Amino acid sequence: MKRPDSSERLPQSAPAIPARVHGGPDTLGVPRFDFSTNSNACGPCPQALAAVQQADATRYPDPRYTALRNALAEFHGVQPGRILIAGSASECIFRLTAWVARQGGATVCLPRHAYGDYAQAAQAWGLALTFEPTQASLVWACEPSSPLGQAHTPWPAWLSSCDSSRHTLVLDCAYAPLRLSGAPSLSAAQRDQVWQMFSPNKSLGLTGVRAAYAIAPLGSEVAVQALDALAPSWPLGAHGVALLQAWVQPEVQAWLSDSLYTLRDWKARQIAVLSELGWTCLPSEANFFCARSGDEVTRWAAELAHLRGQGIKLRDTTSFGLPGHARLGVLPPAAQDALLAAWQCRAG
Repeated sequence: MKRPDSSERLPQSAPAIPARVHGGPDTLGVPRFDFSTNSNACGPCPQALAAVQQADATRYPDPRYTALRNALAEFHGVQPGRILIAGSASECIFRLTAWVARQGGATVCLPRHAYGDYAQAAQAWGLALTFEPTQASLVWACEPSSPLGQAHTPWPAWLSSCDSSRHTLVLDCAYAPLRLSGAPSLSAAQRDQVWQMFSPNKSLGLTGVRAAYAIAPLGSEVAVQALDALAPSWPLGAHGVALLQAWVQPEVQAWLSDSLYTLRDWKARQIAVLSELGWTCLPSEANFFCARSGDEVTRWAAELAHLRGQGIKLRDTTSFGLPGHARLGVLPPAAQDALLAAWQCRAG
C-alpha cells in the first residue's frame, strides 16, 4: 500500500488533531467532585483493590504473561494466542498504530467525536486522518462511544468480509462493561473479525492502575506475535497483572454487575438534576453522558473554570470536537447536589 507524500498527508476533509486533554486530577489537584472521568463511581471494587494492594512488587512478572493470557482467554472463550497484553489502552493505541504504519498503512479513520490519542498516535507516525472508513488502513471504533456514550456509526461496509491484510478495525471496548442500556451493534461473529481492546480499570474504579489487553481477530496469532515484538519488556507491572487477574474472577464480575443497578439510578437522578437547571442532556447508553447549558459557547470555558474553583470538575468536550458541551460521569447524589448548588449560586 503506497504511503502519501507529506504534501498529500492530510486531506482537506481530515479532522483536526486536538490538544491532549484529559479528565481527572489537574494542576489544582484532585477535584472534590470529579465528573470529568468515566470511572465507575461505585468503586473501587473491593476485591480488585485488595488484589492490587497485595501484588508482589518485589519481583518481575512473567515476561510472557502466560498465566494471565490463559486466564483472559478462558474468560473470553478464545485461544490464548489471540490475547495481546498492553500497558494501558493508550499504549495499545500507539502500538497498534505503529504496527499498521510499519506495514505501509497510510490513513487512519476516526469517529467524529473521539478520544484524542487515536489522532495523536496517527500524527506521531505521519498517517493521514479521515472520517471516511472506506479507504482507511486503520479504523477506530468505540462503543459505547466517548464522549457521547452512544452506538458507533458508521460501521465500514467491508466489516462483514474484513480483509485483515488491507484493513485493521479496532473496537475500543473500554466502556462496554459499563453499558447501562442498549445493546452492542456487532454480533459475536462480527466481533471475531476485528480487534477488541479492553481496559478494565474504569469499570473497577481503579483508573490509576494502568493495564489493558486486546483480543485479535480470528486467525491473527502471527499479528499478535508481531505486536508483542514491538513492545518493551514487561509492558505490564505487578499491579497491572493483579488488576487483570482480578478482572476475570466471578466475585469481581458479580460486583460489577451489581454496580450497574446503582449507576442506572444515579444516572436518572443526575439527568433530572441537570434538567432542573435547564441543561440539555444528550442520549447515552453508558455511565456518562454529554450535556450543555443555555449559556453561549464563548462563556462555557469560564463557567467550567468557575465550577472547578468550587471543587467540581466537568470534562469540556471541545477537544472531542464538541464545543459548548461537557461530559459528565455519573456520580452519587451528594456530588450531584453539590453541582446543583454551585450552579445555582453562580447564576445568582
